[in-house]
Amino acid sequence: MAITGTIFALFVFVHMVGNLKAFMGPGDYNAYAQFLRTILYPLFPIGGVLWCFRIVLLVCLVLHVWAALTIWARGRRARGRFSRHNMKTLGWGARTMVLSGLVILAFIVVHILDLTLGKGVASSSFRAPVNEGTPDIQISAYQNLIASLSRPWMATFYTVVMVIIGLHICQGVRNTINDFGGTGRRLRVIWTVIGLLIALAIVVCNGALPMLILAGVIS
Repeated sequence: MAITGTIFALFVFVHMVGNLKAFMGPGDYNAYAQFLRTILYPLFPIGGVLWCFRIVLLVCLVLHVWAALTIWARGRRARGRFSRHNMKTLGWGARTMVLSGLVILAFIVVHILDLTLGKGVASSSFRAPVNEGTPDIQISAYQNLIASLSRPWMATFYTVVMVIIGLHICQGVRNTINDFGGTGRRLRVIWTVIGLLIALAIVVCNGALPMLILAGVIS
């Protein structure tokens, strides 16, 4: 749980940094999307490294969900007349980790359909990559992003989920230091502050982007 959660937190943070390219215009954002598909070409085929990232993230997702359900099931079995009664009361963040995790899982599906596959919930003007699989690939990632988040319901959905992701990561970072064996008070404080800053950056940057697009500030 701790290892896969850390990988996901790092991915979300790096993904957020990449999304900041949207503030620089279509040229920079599309160039960034094209770069992700041409990393280490011609050593790797077009999209090869990107698919390696996707496979790693998929494996982490399966392991993370499996670990979450295992821990939840163990907690349920540990209830009863012989359970410990001197444990600290769980905070709101800890009690809602499973629920927020399910929301994030649903968001991943929507996000892939919306901006990667262009299926189901995607905007009607979605444009797939042209010449995909070749060095001359042409990406319309920026145009697809604007078209998708110009819809009020989708922009609101993205922003709300970013807040949920921020809360999930913030609580997850606090749990991670325990799972990695960190016991020092100063270490716990520093790690908690780092988690808060990462979560805040994700909420502010990724959460503001849909609202700015919806308001026409980014177009």
